[in-house]
Amino acid sequence: MTQPTIALFTGDPAGIGPELVQKLLNHSTAQQAAKIILIGQKDSVQAAPNVSWHQWSGFNAPAFPRATYDANNGAYMIAALAEGVSLVRDGKAHAFCFAPLNKSALRLGGMHQEDELRWFAEFLNYKGVCGELNVLQDLWTSRVTSHVALKEVSQLLSSQKVFDSIEMIAKALKASGKSQPRLAVCGLNPHNGDNGNYGDEEIKIIAPGVQMAQKAGIPADGPFPADTAFVRAIRKEGGYDGVVTMYHDQGQIAMKLMGFEKGVTVHGGLPMPITTPAHGTAYDIAGQNVANPQAMLNAFDLACRMGQHHQQQIA
Repeated sequence: MTQPTIALFTGDPAGIGPELVQKLLNHSTAQQAAKIILIGQKDSVQAAPNVSWHQWSGFNAPAFPRATYDANNGAYMIAALAEGVSLVRDGKAHAFCFAPLNKSALRLGGMHQEDELRWFAEFLNYKGVCGELNVLQDLWTSRVTSHVALKEVSQLLSSQKVFDSIEMIAKALKASGKSQPRLAVCGLNPHNGDNGNYGDEEIKIIAPGVQMAQKAGIPADGPFPADTAFVRAIRKEGGYDGVVTMYHDQGQIAMKLMGFEKGVTVHGGLPMPITTPAHGTAYDIAGQNVANPQAMLNAFDLACRMGQHHQQQIA
């Protein structure tokens, strides 16, 4: 198997993204893991062996003010995201990895979708199921609902959506190299609804979704009380590779407590691998050369693994 080619974007030019990418490029294992097509400003980082600059509209962009978001850096980021996914779509790269973005800048720059995942789906004209997956070393999470008000979660749940979320994370885990992923599914209510005393979504919606997955051959268990699902998952014996949650913070709080500076976001379900660090642009330390690159390294490593799988699929 030849090295995968990774399209790599330096992220928000006003944040820590260029610094993180520079530290990644200076890392010998990253240079050996893949061929890199670098998307960014020509003066923002110094390229390394196995790296080629991508010629695009932002290559000669002037320096952006540090720790400041506006329509200019938002439009720059949107253009770069389009370049990255186009390289993979057109067969010039096998995965896309990007440094942190600033959502406020993206909106000012013209991104009107809920988040960059929905923007990717619309840009690619992809109509299938997709959603954010969060990864912390060997533990993955998906969620049935995402960036919505908590009061809306219950009415947005369905057995089909539970199944879709289980199937999506199972496919992504397989693409990352886990041949038989085991999944735990969270309930919604306190104490898993206590047999319907605190809500019946577990009985009427979530359990049937888990059963649909089991019938489809996906090793999924639950629903489990959400306050113990992650305890079950990280057990050395009988643990799980992934946890399916019902709403955003149900999984995010646990994952960020376990390793905020290590986490990776995977844009699951899309027809190509796309990864990024789970943390933000850290304007408060931008330009100080103190940003921890571990999540960036992890995002790139995962892009390489999933890129190799994608390379096999399209060969």
